[in-house]
Amino acid sequence: MKLLDEYEEVNLCFNQPAMHHSNRKYILIIAICILLFIVQILIILFWKDYKFLTFLNMIFVFTICCMYANYRFFDMTQKESKQLFVATKKAEKPIIKEAAIANLPSIVQKWLRTSGVINKEYISYVRLKQKGRMRTKPYGTWMSFNAHQYFNTSDISFVWTTKVKVFPSIYLNGRDKLVEGKGAMLIKLVSLIPVVIERENHQINAGAMIRYLAEICWFPSAALHDAISWETINKTSAKAILTIQNVSVSGIFRFSEEGKIISFEAQRFYGGAKEATLEKWCVEMVSYTEFNGIKIPNISNVIWKLNEGDFHWLTLEITDLEYNCNSLYE
Repeated sequence: MKLLDEYEEVNLCFNQPAMHHSNRKYILIIAICILLFIVQILIILFWKDYKFLTFLNMIFVFTICCMYANYRFFDMTQKESKQLFVATKKAEKPIIKEAAIANLPSIVQKWLRTSGVINKEYISYVRLKQKGRMRTKPYGTWMSFNAHQYFNTSDISFVWTTKVKVFPSIYLNGRDKLVEGKGAMLIKLVSLIPVVIERENHQINAGAMIRYLAEICWFPSAALHDAISWETINKTSAKAILTIQNVSVSGIFRFSEEGKIISFEAQRFYGGAKEATLEKWCVEMVSYTEFNGIKIPNISNVIWKLNEGDFHWLTLEITDLEYNCNSLYE
């Protein structure tokens, strides 16, 4: 993330006491590992009649490894999220007036008025919580998840962290991010075993940019960013084009006559690997609610429109959302 000329200090919830707490957990994990190592040495040298304890030790070691991996994963995502707010230009957030939206397509103007952004501050930071369910194949088992997500709309960046319940007590930990036009996706089983590691290739970069473009429906004033241009399609549809470092992606927003977003669709790579193919990706808005005086779609379905049929892979609900709060959830 590029540094700016003027800075303001940010008050992060991931503060010094929290850091000390995490360090204590880390020291405790190391201490337990040393204790288990000593016990294993005693079993080998002196307690030969208790060799069955070796199996228990292996279980304990695996558990400790998972605890340590979870700590490291959490620490990594906290640092990445915190970095979104480190370098921030000192400036008053402008109040959005009618003149700011005058050159946008009529239906986009109506959306911004309907959402309630007129005469409110421009939204520079967003933090939100989600819950929902997802699956990895069209007829796969649904898995519940919870997630936190942070946005810096000035720099067009986000970090999304999730915990997905695969089985009782077995979780996938995931992180998706976009920083300086570069995407990265990391998914690990119990924070330890890599399942997906994709970063900084065209497919994953474009996918992260399209995701950001779709998610501006949660912070509508981002539609005014210089990096986003708009084209009228018809009276209830408009094309949005996001350009970062000479790379562009686009998608189509469809609106009701009242100005509410009904759906977003784009051509997106199905997966993040280099052999991924472009497929139609659609976000359908299910319901609306109001956060901080702004009306947004709080429940959405995400669907891949594949040749063999629709793949509804994700349903999410926004459970908490705050604007212009440059701190992390505790």
